[in-house]
Amino acid sequence: MQMGIIMVLKQTWNNFMELGYPLIQNWWTRRRLRQEHWNEKKAFFPQWEKDYNLQPMNAYGLFDEYLEMILQFGFTTIFVAAFPLAPLLALLNNIIEIRLDAYKFVTQWRRPLAQRAKDIGIWYGILEGIGILSVITNAFVIAVTSDFIPRLVYAYKYGPCAGQGQAGERCMVGYVNSSLSVFLVSNFENRSEPLSNRSDHSGTATKYCRYRDYRAHPEAKEPYVYTLQFWHVLAARLAFIIVFEHLVFTVKNLISYLIPDLPKDLRDRMRREKYLIQEMMYEAELERLQKEKKERKKNGKSYHNEWP
Repeated sequence: MQMGIIMVLKQTWNNFMELGYPLIQNWWTRRRLRQEHWNEKKAFFPQWEKDYNLQPMNAYGLFDEYLEMILQFGFTTIFVAAFPLAPLLALLNNIIEIRLDAYKFVTQWRRPLAQRAKDIGIWYGILEGIGILSVITNAFVIAVTSDFIPRLVYAYKYGPCAGQGQAGERCMVGYVNSSLSVFLVSNFENRSEPLSNRSDHSGTATKYCRYRDYRAHPEAKEPYVYTLQFWHVLAARLAFIIVFEHLVFTVKNLISYLIPDLPKDLRDRMRREKYLIQEMMYEAELERLQKEKKERKKNGKSYHNEWP
């Protein structure tokens, strides 16, 4: 529910505010200018003056745009296991926001001054950190909340097929009973004991109740302690987390290696361009030195150990 509100209502409200605020500001500016120049003969302003009267870009530049994308990426990747619709909603929101931002930059803001940048800067490191955190978080969510790891442990270790290397429907017989522990009703504390022992329904008082856990029987030597099955399930979950995150990171690094940031032909062109620039600088420096040498000879001056 919370993820749905964040991915739908919050992003819709942000888009409305991003476009609505400059629209209202520009409308107020045009209204004020019409009131100030109502008695002039010109009925309209030239285009350059209209563009100047638009809202200036905020002082932080694209900081807010980057921050919005980082937050969306974080919610989408970290909590995708809990809310699988998040990537679809993020895609739809980005398709709409691309057109809204284009309209805002073209019609509602002054043309910003272009600045040269090598890449997106620190935001790339933040995205890398969120990606690593999302893999670990989703591994924990799947391991802790999913039921397939306890089922596998039961099938291979405690079920009818234990030790046979098989896992099927017949190997899961008795799983529900194995995953439920027994609690003695008389062990309830005074404030938490049930209001009725259900003797009016079954004719006999309820002595035991079942709950989801792996604990010893209340009549055992050490009642309510964790059983060996609990530790097997916990170890399997931790093993799944380690294997899952290492597998994802391996695939990610493999894809990064196979698909480099710069294609090979572009990297070769950049190297050639750098070589040509160095060669031009060398030839220009050589030509300058040769001219200076000729001028010194004309003036009757000579120096030893001159280069070239």
